This record gives sequence, structure tokens and C-alpha cells, in this order.
Amino acid sequence: MQYYFLLMMVAYLLGNIYIFIRSLQTISTVPTIWKVLFSILYWIIALGFFFATMARNLEIPESLSRMLFRAGSSWMVFILYMVLILAICDIVRLFIPAFKFGFPLALGVTLVLVIYGYWNYRHPDVVNIEVNTGKGLQQPIKVVAISDIHLGEGTGKSDLKRYVEMINSQNPDVIIIGGDLIDNSLYPLYRDRMDEELNLLRAPMGVYMALGNHDYFSGADESAEFIQKTQIRLLRDEVATLPNGVQIIGREDRSNRSRSTLAKLVAQTDASKPIIVIDHQPHDLQKASAQGVDLQFSGHTHRGQVWPLNYIVDRMYEQSYGLRKWGQTTVYVSSGLSLWGPPFRIGTDSELVVFTIK
Repeated sequence: MQYYFLLMMVAYLLGNIYIFIRSLQTISTVPTIWKVLFSILYWIIALGFFFATMARNLEIPESLSRMLFRAGSSWMVFILYMVLILAICDIVRLFIPAFKFGFPLALGVTLVLVIYGYWNYRHPDVVNIEVNTGKGLQQPIKVVAISDIHLGEGTGKSDLKRYVEMINSQNPDVIIIGGDLIDNSLYPLYRDRMDEELNLLRAPMGVYMALGNHDYFSGADESAEFIQKTQIRLLRDEVATLPNGVQIIGREDRSNRSRSTLAKLVAQTDASKPIIVIDHQPHDLQKASAQGVDLQFSGHTHRGQVWPLNYIVDRMYEQSYGLRKWGQTTVYVSSGLSLWGPPFRIGTDSELVVFTIK
């Protein structure tokens, strides 16, 4: 994973250099002072996300921190599509020298894509799924499942308020959170008192959560301390039993090498009653079926978030998105209610999942 991340950063840097050079060629006739100012602004935005990430726990002005994060993260997607489209235009120009409008064409198409991507991100889908367990359950139970909210500078309190209203409108019996509630710093959550919004979630049987890798970036114990300020019950290799007998297992994230095995956790349950597993990262899914789990809910992948990254994610995971049966176990991998970094969904969708368990 570290090599993959390093490769992505090198590709991002090279892409920025490519677009920077082509930009200077496009504005070659403007005065030098404007080129200098353009260059400074270009690299501030290009590196803004990394500046904001490195300063994530510093008490810098809220407006500056949020501006750097949002502009810098948005730039990642902007550069991705600019590079793809402009490279195609430059190749076309090799064969058709008269084609000299590659840069404005690439810029226009990219702007249209990111505008659509932002609109799409702001309008999550509601996915309804029925799960028949064949186990004793007197009446159906509605479970609203969400993952990857990434609260912080990218997903702020106003976004969280909108999500809470969306979740409550489903009238859930129980809510489960599949990890990455927090992005990479707890400072914005305390600063903006986001626990106030989380305490407005409504589910008579409770709200349950497992940690994700980003919750670990913020510090697992520190994240747990913040979550204690809310009504959310954090399950760290623990089992919770609902009044109707449904059992929820919340696993530590896979990044915790000392987490308990699924077999040990299932051994603490009643196999005659439905078993739900919350495990942030979708790995070793066959094991859930072998242990008699009825439903596993995961997230983490974001389904790649923007095209064509979904093709890479599809090859990284045995199930990168959606619904699949593994033996008698139903596994759902969510693309996430919110997202990490760039506020765009292109070729993927944000979603809230509603399970009706019978």
C-alpha cells in the first residue's frame, strides 16, 4: 500500500508539471509579472492539500485551513482530468498540426466534469436491500448503514447536519457506521462541536460503529474518546446484542495487526440469532461465510471515488463495491456516504444503505 501511495504521489507531481508547462505555453504572450504570480498561485493550490494535511493538528485560522484543504483536494481531480484530456489532445495534434485548441478544450471539458462531479456528490443515493436470514426474528428490522463520512475540513458540520437529517428520514430501528467517521484530525470536530449533530441521530435500538483506518490516523484511542461524547456505541472487537436478539460484531480495523479473529468474536454469539459484522475493510470475505455470519457491512474503497480509479480499486479487492453472496453470508461494500479529499463523484455515487432484515 505504501508503494501504491508513493506511485500516486509521483504521478500527481508529474501531472502537475505537465499542466504547468502547457499553461505557461498558453499564456506565453502575457507580461512576466503575471506569469510569476500565476506560477506562485498554481503551486500553492497544487500543494495545498499536503500543506493542510501536515498542519492538520495546528490551530491555524479555520478559514485558511479549510481553504487549503478544499482547494488542494479539488485540484487533484482537476489535474487528473486535465492530464487525461490534454494528453489526448496533444496526441491528436501530432497527426493534425492544425488542431491548436487542445488546452482550452481540455479546460472546458474538465470544468464540466468537476461541476457534475460536485453535484453528484451532493446528492447521495438511497440503496434498499432485503436480507433473509432464515433465523428466529419475530418481525423485520430496518438497519441504516453508512460508512466513510470523513468528518473534518472536507466534510464539515453543515454537511453532517444534512446527513443526519437524511438518515433520520429513513426511520431506522438501528444505525451502523462502517468506519472512517473521522478523516485525519479531531481538531475540526472539537472546534465545530460536531458531537452535537451526531447526538441528533435517532434509532430506538441504538447507533453502533467500528473503527476505520482514518479513525486510526487520528489516533484510535483519541477517536474513541471523542465518540464517547456522542450516543454512538463504539465496538472494538466487541459484540452487542439488540433487544430482539440480533447481534452486531464491531471489528477493529485491519490496520490493527493485533485485532481479534472473526472466529473468536463469533464464538461469543448465539448462532440461532442473526449476526451482523461491521468490518471497515473488505478482506477475507469467505471467512465471514465460514463463521455463519448473516450480513457483513464494509466500506473503505469508495468504489475508487472518480473514474477511472474504480478500475484500480476493482483489482485491489475481492469485492470492491456492492452486494454479493458468499455462501450463506450477504456482504455489502458501500461506496460511502461522503468521501475523502476531493468533493467529486464521477462514475461513482455516494450512498446510504437501508437493510430490511427478516
